[in-house]
Amino acid sequence: MSDAAQPTAAEVRTAAEAVKAALDRHLAAVERRSGEDDPAVYEAFNELAAAAEEYDELLYDRYDEVTPFEIPSGDDSLPPYTGPEEPNALSVLIRRDYAVVEPQRLLAQASRVVDLEAGPDLNTGGAGSGVHAALGVLFGEFEPDEIASRHKEFGLEEGDSTLWVSAADEPAEPGEWLEAPFDQADPQRVVCRFDVSAVFDDELDPDDDSVALEPLEDVEH
Repeated sequence: MSDAAQPTAAEVRTAAEAVKAALDRHLAAVERRSGEDDPAVYEAFNELAAAAEEYDELLYDRYDEVTPFEIPSGDDSLPPYTGPEEPNALSVLIRRDYAVVEPQRLLAQASRVVDLEAGPDLNTGGAGSGVHAALGVLFGEFEPDEIASRHKEFGLEEGDSTLWVSAADEPAEPGEWLEAPFDQADPQRVVCRFDVSAVFDDELDPDDDSVALEPLEDVEH
């Protein structure tokens, strides 16, 4: 955007004040809600979404900055929530994709964890060795969140990721879903969802090969 078309600092400040006012109206509507489908809450939600979107756009146009959140729009991919208003249990469903871009770095990190003389030889090839064995070592040693925060150290490149918080009536019985952990996921019981993907990064020019795509912070859908 050219300098002439940029919003003024005053316009950005006005948009920020509009978000604050919309937040207050939304909270007041929630506090006064008359039922699960109160139209006043729905209207206040849409007003907050519109104000936040306007502020985000002006903030980026003026200062080349973005907000750390995204309010879902009306065409969200999830269907309307039909779960309990006060869930007794929750399921947190997480998927993170990675590309193995530096196998030798992955092998080196795994070698630091295991005693190579007593453990598997990570460099001999075969189904139980090499990258296959290194992945088992690292994901067995480190928590998934630690691997996500240190993925470059392990020779991995982040792809898309998603986290769904799903409401349940009662906690599942021990061992009930371990064989097929995602088969019972019901999109209509998703309380909130957070996605990370390079497709959300409007700041980058997809035709510029000199810029590596990096995902944004978690955004709510």
